[in-house]
Amino acid sequence: MNPILKDNNTTISFFKDEVREFVRARKWAKFHTPKNLIQALSIEVAELSEIFLFKEYSLESIYKNKEILERLSDEIADVFVYLISLINSVNVDLTDIFIKKMKKNKRKYSTEEFNNGSYRKL
Repeated sequence: MNPILKDNNTTISFFKDEVREFVRARKWAKFHTPKNLIQALSIEVAELSEIFLFKEYSLESIYKNKEILERLSDEIADVFVYLISLINSVNVDLTDIFIKKMKKNKRKYSTEEFNNGSYRKL
């Protein structure tokens, strides 16, 4: 992997290709069904959530504690890898589905109604 890559200069295709090659090289495609990937994703999200179970970390305390920051970073990466693998598995275009969903969200949560910091699930 290229250490110069950062969020501001890395494409979605890079992530999709990296994960696809990782899975292919290990012959894991047969296990990477949508159902299995959704379950794995759910498990990784639970592991991410477990870091905060019964704890209240401020952002400052997270940044100051290298162990917590590393665990958090690892679990975020695991969630992202499984999400990218799911995207590969069902062969959707992430940019396209993101744009479509954001249009729906903007209609559902209009700034006329949601402009004071309140939030409720519709």
